Amino acid sequence: MDNEANIRDDNQLTVEQAIANLQGEDLGLRVYAAWWLGRFRVDAPEAIDVLIAALEDEDDRTKAGGYPLRRNAARALGKLGEQRAVPSLVRALECSDFYVREAAAQSLEMLGDSSCIPRLLDLLNNQIPGTLPAPEPPQLAQPFDAILEALGTLGAIDAIAAIEPFLDHFVPRIQFAAARAMYQLTAQETEVANQYGDRLVQALANDDLQLRRAVLSDLGAIGYLPAADAIAETLAENSLKLISLKGLLEKQMLQTTPPDLSPGAIKVMQLMDALL
Repeated sequence: MDNEANIRDDNQLTVEQAIANLQGEDLGLRVYAAWWLGRFRVDAPEAIDVLIAALEDEDDRTKAGGYPLRRNAARALGKLGEQRAVPSLVRALECSDFYVREAAAQSLEMLGDSSCIPRLLDLLNNQIPGTLPAPEPPQLAQPFDAILEALGTLGAIDAIAAIEPFLDHFVPRIQFAAARAMYQLTAQETEVANQYGDRLVQALANDDLQLRRAVLSDLGAIGYLPAADAIAETLAENSLKLISLKGLLEKQMLQTTPPDLSPGAIKVMQLMDALL
């Protein structure tokens, strides 16, 4: 296991024991092992195999019908960068458990395989039978924000018409996810894309701290440079503002030939220094 030496000890659990636990009979240990393998980025083939198998688990179910083990397995697989998990994660988009579908969409976004786009669109349009809504209010039919973010990151330009209506969704964080995706999908038309970036900047003034935190994440994900000052001034934790600014800086660095720095990169670095 190539990266075993880099894995931090966690109550003396080893990679081999975690893999064994994931295949054992103790449901608590299985759920923890799935989380642990993702947390410590255990990308050994054996770990990938047992995590993929866990996506089909039927033993671990909540009274409400949820699949905790499947959720953790789906989240872990997104962190491990193994493309052979894609078909299983696409099938997980059909799971009745809202949170399994959410984790699968997020992991497919991380894996960056565009083959999942048609199924993500089916889910966005609520066209997959057997899927249950979120158990908590507002009991959304689907994890729309995770789906929208995945479609944006995966460059699903054909999905623009399906995404646009979510700009007016009654849940603000879903509006923001739609704006984030629209910015990414219209990036070739700067004026068009910027209207979505500016919409996110305006949302940094929202009264709800949780929403401001979500928008900081969105702006960092798209690397929208005109948001730099607003990010630095947002009423939120400096740690979150630094993460958001890091996203802006990374995008600026992609547009620069080292060791040269763009004026935008220098500005973002100065703002980050001021927050440290």
